Amino acid sequence: METAAPTAVTVAIDGPSGTGKSSTSKAVAAKLGLRYLDTGAQYRAITWWMITNGIDTDDPQAVALAAGKPVIVSGTDPFAPTITVDGLDASGPIRTREVTAKVSAVSAVPEVRVLITELQRSIAAEAADGGEGILVEGRDIGITVLPDADLKVFLTASPEARAARRSGELRGKEAADLAATKEALIKRDAADSGRKTSPLAKAADAVEVDTTDLSLDQVIECVVTLVEEKRAGRK
Repeated sequence: METAAPTAVTVAIDGPSGTGKSSTSKAVAAKLGLRYLDTGAQYRAITWWMITNGIDTDDPQAVALAAGKPVIVSGTDPFAPTITVDGLDASGPIRTREVTAKVSAVSAVPEVRVLITELQRSIAAEAADGGEGILVEGRDIGITVLPDADLKVFLTASPEARAARRSGELRGKEAADLAATKEALIKRDAADSGRKTSPLAKAADAVEVDTTDLSLDQVIECVVTLVEEKRAGRK
């Protein structure tokens, strides 16, 4: 197996919803020629599969028993990332409010996290071995999935800023008012940070970037600079 090129860095970006993770990560990966992986989409995908197949998402045992059944495939092109479940395009269905409400419960099940973590690591390893490198975004990447990532970034923002951004992302009938969105975000933060298996947390060696008062372009430029500095240090 060939060794990845020195500039084929592995970047982990973590943080709660509404901090600009997805928009920033895709833009940075596209600009720097890295592959891109949205790990949250994978947890949403398995949650959507559970709902569609009548699995009680509030029953950890039922979720654990069914966890290995769906086949989830993530496309890592930052210009057109994809997510399929059993060959079906799930990019739209996984963004509904129902999936959002249930994804924390499903992702807290240890058997689910083990399976998805293994999938994420295999995708990251393939990108590194191929010499391209990858930017992986999620909630436990720097802590659990890729603890040896070359660069770890943790994005934060005030609850108000996050709620405004998240509400704007919801489509059509799924649109929610800011108060309800803020409440949902805080509830999910508590669930993600309090779960026993791979909780949402900032790695000790992660660079924290508060995006509250920054434009998307400013956040992107900040992360691009961090990646380029890491690349330069590996030459």
